[in-house]
Amino acid sequence: MRPLIVIRRTPNIDFMAWHNIGFALSLLLTLSSIVLFLTVGLNYGIDFVGGTLIEVRSTSGPANLAEMRQKLDALHIGDASLQGFGPPTDVLIRLPRQPGGDAAQEKVVQLARQALGQGVEYRRTEVVGPSVGSELVQAGVKATILALFAIAGYIWFRFEWQFGVGGMISTLHDVVTTVGLFALFQLEFNLTTLAAILTVAGYSVNDTVVIYDRVRESMRKYRTMPFRDLINLALNETLSRTILTVSTVALAVLSLLFLGGQVLRGLTGHRALWKERLSGNRRGVPRGCSSVPGSHPAVGGGGGC
Repeated sequence: MRPLIVIRRTPNIDFMAWHNIGFALSLLLTLSSIVLFLTVGLNYGIDFVGGTLIEVRSTSGPANLAEMRQKLDALHIGDASLQGFGPPTDVLIRLPRQPGGDAAQEKVVQLARQALGQGVEYRRTEVVGPSVGSELVQAGVKATILALFAIAGYIWFRFEWQFGVGGMISTLHDVVTTVGLFALFQLEFNLTTLAAILTVAGYSVNDTVVIYDRVRESMRKYRTMPFRDLINLALNETLSRTILTVSTVALAVLSLLFLGGQVLRGLTGHRALWKERLSGNRRGVPRGCSSVPGSHPAVGGGGGC
């Protein structure tokens, strides 16, 4: 079977001619994201700030999520989240925490029951307190930090410690700027979003490893080539793979974004917004290349980026 090749001849694009602009743009985006996180903050969902969880079952056939959401929105109790749960008749409803303590939570449950009417069976009602939410925040932060260090350790083991530092900086950039987008657009930040951020980290390190592997291969093959030219060569040789990979991921993400419903919006929204991914693994090395020694023996003393 003939392989699918977008670029049949290896191009000769000088990507490194723009590396200073890339560094400046990445630094600006990272600092802006941190400022937005500290000033505006995130729009935390029920998982983190607490709220009410109601499991219902439609007694008249498959549940109509759009109609149920419309009834709950008419109550003006905040952004309610509805999710199919198991069979098509079961729905998981998350209501935001109301000010006023337990009495306010009980009142909003009664209002929700009145709005949904008699066509549903209530199977479970739980209240998520703010203490549980704070524990989830801590667990989420720990998971993200541990994932970043695990990624750096993997790259260190596979390549060298300088590559590990560069890969960790690149991955941290992606995570921080994604969080900044959620702060800027005030998208709901919940456990699903946290899983998406960890997915971003995994996708980022995949791109980084592909480029690093090609750089290492070129370093062994072209021992006297300047390091800048090695990076350009690696980026050009993997350009076809970059286009194919990013296009495939974009198709999957956009399909989930527009056809996956409200539940998956947090999982896919940041992927559709953050289209710096269009450059894919082409920015994996330039951002981390300052951490890779330009005087590596395999390079023959070539300069850095």
